[in-house]
Amino acid sequence: MPEPRYKRVLLKLSGEALSGSREYGIDNATITDIARHIKNVVAMGVSVGIVVGGGNIWRGSEAEQQGMDRVTADYAGMLATLINALALQDVLEREGVDTRTQSALDIEQVAEPFIRRRAIRHMEKGRVVIFAGGTGNPYMTADTAAALRAIEINAEVLLMTKNNVDGIYSADPLTHPDAKKFDRISHLEALNKRLKVMDATALSLCLENKLPIIVFDLKAPRSMEKVVLGESIGTMVSSES
Repeated sequence: MPEPRYKRVLLKLSGEALSGSREYGIDNATITDIARHIKNVVAMGVSVGIVVGGGNIWRGSEAEQQGMDRVTADYAGMLATLINALALQDVLEREGVDTRTQSALDIEQVAEPFIRRRAIRHMEKGRVVIFAGGTGNPYMTADTAAALRAIEINAEVLLMTKNNVDGIYSADPLTHPDAKKFDRISHLEALNKRLKVMDATALSLCLENKLPIIVFDLKAPRSMEKVVLGESIGTMVSSES
């Protein structure tokens, strides 16, 4: 088996990635397929951390538009990420992957509290660690949590999955067929061009800490394995374009 280019990665999964073709909730076939991608990468000797969103269950921005207090709506979204994390943990363990869930919110009956050194120790033992509850703070997205946790666990790269999109484009390729795909782009260019890689806070955090980002389509065959092997797929966002 070829030697992986990256030994430790942080995978950011959107909540919608778990719902498959469903409009709401978790699709069993889809989450099982994702778990098998992760299992294959772990079998290659790669340490994997995961941050999962909660948009398939709850969207705080929509609740706020309907009159809900923003802080309350954001906390509800954090709880949605915990539901997704527990579901993913269960599927991974049924696939034979030793997994731990750590939560930024204090909810010890179902998940460990987030402790950086403990998370790193789990990963050194070959366990997958799922980080739930975002950053534990309102006004912060799951993207920001992914960037923060990746830096904290010393991940070499942040892997961002997009639904039905295989990288970063100049416009939404699903509505603009002539959109240009970027193979490589710098953090600063992505910020200046206002490309929808992730929210500006998360992207600025990656820029400041020189954390590379690879945006790819997890549904493509063996895509995650190809990424950790260093094959050129998706779009690389790095300090240099």
